[in-house]
Amino acid sequence: MERMEAEKHIVELQTLINQYGYDYYVLDKPSVPDAEYDRLIRELIELEEQFPDLVTPDSPTQRVGGAMLDMFEKVEHRSPMLSLGNAFNDEDLRDFDRKVRQAAGDEYSYVCELKIDGLAVSLRYEDGLFVKGATRGDGTIGEDITANLRTIKSIPLRIKEPFTMEVRGEAFMPKRSFEKLNKIKEEREEEPFANPRNAAAGSLRQLDPKIAASRSLDIFLYAIADLGETGVTSHSEGLDLLDRLGFKTNQERRKCADIEEVIAYIRGWVERRPDLPYDIDGIVVKVDSLRQQEQLGTTAKSPRWAIAYKFPAEEVVTVLKDIELNVGRTGAVTPTAVLEPVRVAGTTVQRATLHNEDLIREKDIKIGDHVVVKKAGDIIPEIVNVLPEMRTGEEKDFNMPEHCPECGSDLVRLEGEVALRCINPKCPAQIREGLIHFVSRNAMNIEGLGEKVITQLFAQELIKDVADLYKLTYEQLISMERMGEKSVSNLLGAIEGSKNNSLEKLLFGLGIRHVGAKAAKTLAQVFGSMDALMEASFEELTAINEIGGKMADSITAYFDMDEAQELIQELKAAGVNMEYNGPKPVSPAESDSFFAGKTVVLTGKLEELSRNEAKEKIEALGGNVSGSVSKKTDLVIAGEDAGSKLTKAEELGIEVWNEERMLEELNK
Repeated sequence: MERMEAEKHIVELQTLINQYGYDYYVLDKPSVPDAEYDRLIRELIELEEQFPDLVTPDSPTQRVGGAMLDMFEKVEHRSPMLSLGNAFNDEDLRDFDRKVRQAAGDEYSYVCELKIDGLAVSLRYEDGLFVKGATRGDGTIGEDITANLRTIKSIPLRIKEPFTMEVRGEAFMPKRSFEKLNKIKEEREEEPFANPRNAAAGSLRQLDPKIAASRSLDIFLYAIADLGETGVTSHSEGLDLLDRLGFKTNQERRKCADIEEVIAYIRGWVERRPDLPYDIDGIVVKVDSLRQQEQLGTTAKSPRWAIAYKFPAEEVVTVLKDIELNVGRTGAVTPTAVLEPVRVAGTTVQRATLHNEDLIREKDIKIGDHVVVKKAGDIIPEIVNVLPEMRTGEEKDFNMPEHCPECGSDLVRLEGEVALRCINPKCPAQIREGLIHFVSRNAMNIEGLGEKVITQLFAQELIKDVADLYKLTYEQLISMERMGEKSVSNLLGAIEGSKNNSLEKLLFGLGIRHVGAKAAKTLAQVFGSMDALMEASFEELTAINEIGGKMADSITAYFDMDEAQELIQELKAAGVNMEYNGPKPVSPAESDSFFAGKTVVLTGKLEELSRNEAKEKIEALGGNVSGSVSKKTDLVIAGEDAGSKLTKAEELGIEVWNEERMLEELNK
């Protein structure tokens, strides 16, 4: 394609893609199938790669997080970002209304908007192009977070008219994104975010914009800071203009004729707020007329023409009756508060996590204390603080034990961690979850041994560790509830068949901390047998590219334990395979396959092969299958219902295949 033709086609593609993105991310009304949107994005990426000088700042391909930042530059707001005064009850609202009437007379109206619980930001547009975004900061000086804000897909990179203007909004993390992020953090054994607001603020203040891009943030715009050339005369007109320019505003707003309508609107949202897909912490009430806003003026800190009604605090007082200790699958010992049952945010709360001993000390929590409880993010019960003035002298200090409360083994605090851990693989409290993990699909893959059956076996003391699975008899199983002859026969066959699994399946199933499925396969391929791995030194382990110091420490600590060595011997005696019997790893130099040396990510549901089967075939041809998409990824293979990984691949301009294309290449 010639340059002039390419330039014209790039503009056409950008216009189409921006419109389709607006329909999807702002209006929430997709106007074309995802496949068509994806096709246009790929076509634009290819053209921009051919003609890099034609890439414009407002191109849809420029939403991907760029290079790491060294620091955030300071930004002075052209007009201050004032905070709002607060109202906590109807009396406060009527007092605000009285002051408005005194200054503005009887002819006025209000606009009510949901107060989004996020991070206030300011966006600067010049001739319609987004050029700078900043945090509120102290209201006068904020921080330049333009790179992170560009990753929010509901922020237009170019608006529909060439205005030079500054607009204000609230960036936030939807509840669904928050739950997904915290799930990932829990899987990585990282401290979860307390609420979506903290998560949004933390995401936008990352020096690496790619982290912000991965967090699925959103925004609602709520004001135009400089109305000069717009001709707008009221706040409601300003919001309508923002809609027309392509911004995302909150459509739950309402114009109210008087303060009684405002109060009725607020009461409705007190009940309905849990149903929203994002958090709100109140209602903002503003005088609609801009002339009257100017007439009312501002104080040094806040406008006199607006107020924020804050919802009643979801905090209650109860008694901490006891502190129990829970031992998880990885051995982390977590203290949990046992509370006098109390109603918080619509549910009865009887327990709250205390995370670790350091938090208990920091908050000076004692057994028997009266404590203030809330739900972090209206979801997770937590203790806010104690009420020492209510102590009677009967309260008791709490100390973490030196030994595991379930098995008596010494508890250890690994370097760099706050939690105490039990690292005894035969600890009863860890066994149930460990057994469920051991029989799971990516581990020993024993069909018929689901969570319910494992729980039943464990409760009846038919199994105490994973080796006991291989000692189960027909007589034991047939006596169990809902176990017929065919089920028992199939289950015993599945258990017997799992003995032939390759070593990596067993290694992953053992649940050695920090050793995931990929690391287990690498270890199995390198050492070849369980015996060789058990004798490996720290230096031999860290000599492997994919094995870091933390994982090597975990592996050597595990196999140094007498209990672990005994467990391996029991599994050997049961006939469980201890050798690697998978395909010999092929180096890229030895393979002439397309996949040789490529980093591939599989996402979505495949029809012909399972994800694991596809992974094994690609790796057998010298490819490397990764679990996450990054700029180092060469290829993404997307099945049905592919989600965020596919989205990220498209944003990064990574080649995407469907399953049919993958099978063609595998069958060559």
